[in-house]
Amino acid sequence: MGTPENILEVAALKPDYLGFIFFENSARNFTGTIPEISKEIKKTGVFVNATFEFIQQKIKEYNFQAVQLHGIETVELCKQLKELSVEVIKVFSVKDDFDFSILTPYESVVDYFLFDTKGALPGGNGTTFNWKVLHNYSSEKPFILSGGIGTDELSSVLEISKTNLPIYALDLNSKFEIAPAQKKAGQLKEFINKVNNE
Repeated sequence: MGTPENILEVAALKPDYLGFIFFENSARNFTGTIPEISKEIKKTGVFVNATFEFIQQKIKEYNFQAVQLHGIETVELCKQLKELSVEVIKVFSVKDDFDFSILTPYESVVDYFLFDTKGALPGGNGTTFNWKVLHNYSSEKPFILSGGIGTDELSSVLEISKTNLPIYALDLNSKFEIAPAQKKAGQLKEFINKVNNE
């Protein structure tokens, strides 16, 4: 998210989470203020290989309820963040194949995994990965599905949601943007309604 006006517009749709990126190399890097939004929405700080001190500072400054880690963060860092009483979401990038055994050490120190598309950027590449890879997921840890999800992916989203995979949430980002960090609230509302109706 970016501007206060757009934050309020999207918050009115009552998403479970709203993300704020703190990564200087990102076009969505957040430097503003967050207006008052519903306490039912979990404000989430998104980081890439940031230090514990930096993440802790942002949690306190913005009262984040969750952190999303998009780099090569260690198990130890995840454990430290869990001790701050925030939800920890650890991101792993996927393309055509993935070794799910690398998740095992993180099982006890994260709340959710998030699978995104491996691309030139740590996230926000606007493309989907091969979701068939997820059928090899054997963990019971719920995960968030991410990576270029937009209106064209609706049928695929509905199809994978009918499997036994522990999909916890959908991460909607670049396919619903007018510009970086500026979301099309109308399109988001339409998509969310269609998913919920199914």
